[in-house]
Parts: sequence; structure tokens; C-alpha cells
Amino acid sequence: MAEQLIISSGSKEQKYQDLLPQIEALVRQESNWIANLANVCAALTMTFDWLWVGFYVVRDEQLVLGPFQGPLACSRIQYGQGVCGVAWQTEQTQVVKNVEEFAGHIACSSLAKSEIVIPIHNPARKVIGVLDIDSSEYAAFDEVDQHFLEQLISILQRTKFSVELAVYCDVFP
Repeated sequence: MAEQLIISSGSKEQKYQDLLPQIEALVRQESNWIANLANVCAALTMTFDWLWVGFYVVRDEQLVLGPFQGPLACSRIQYGQGVCGVAWQTEQTQVVKNVEEFAGHIACSSLAKSEIVIPIHNPARKVIGVLDIDSSEYAAFDEVDQHFLEQLISILQRTKFSVELAVYCDVFP
């Protein structure tokens, strides 16, 4: 899978079922966390055409912008602030149907209407980053997205790249 994904034109669930094994094969071949996160962003964008797909990584007690696809983004996010900061703080996925109704939402783009953020843990279960996805449509994310995106993060956490990322973030036990 060097340059092309094979994704059906079926339901959202079918697209995830097609995509996840391909991402798993891709990240298994590469140990560099930047390369893997960049390719995951590209694969998700190619499959779902969301407004913004990207990663923030914990560095110096902040979430710092990592690989992404989409419009310009906030470079740093504080612990507990915005949807990403809350996902980091609670260590739980955040599904926001309408970002305008989320107290403390950080508006990196006025086009974003809904958002899902999934935390990434190191082997000791400490948050080392988050996957952040924005849509220009309200209520774009649901339990199907949560289920499969949490599986995607689980795939990443099982690879050797997660250890490299944890060392970079200075949060390895």
C-alpha cells in the first residue's frame, strides 16, 4: 500500500473496515512516529474527506501540533482547554456534535462544526497525544466513528512507533 488505498463505496462502517487493516499494514512497516501519523492523516482524509485531520502530541506540558491535513491549525493547546485539552485531561474520547455548544471550544477554523478527539496512550497508559478530526458538518461523528477511530488508535499504540513517540514526549515510564 505505497500510494493507494482500496476503499469500498459502501457505508461509513464498511469504509472503516476496509481502511483499518491497510493502516495497520502501513504502520507495521514504519517505526518513525512522524511518518506514521502523517500517513494516517492522509489515509483518513482520502477516505472520508473531513475538514481537518491531525495529531497533537504532548510536549512540555502542552499539546503541540503534529502531522495534519487541512487548513492551518492552532500550534499549541493547554491541558484541559478546548476539545483536545479535555480529551487529554479526561483520557477519554470526546464526540462533539456542535462545537459552538462546547464550553471552551478553541476555534482554529470557523468552518469546523463538529469534532471528535481520541487520546493516544503510551504503554504505561499515560496520554502522549490525541487524534483530532473536524468536520464542516454538524453531528458528523457518532458511535461508529468513535468505535473505529479508537480501534485505529489501538493499532498505533501496539506498534513500536508509540514507544518512540513516548520518548519524544518525555512521558515514558
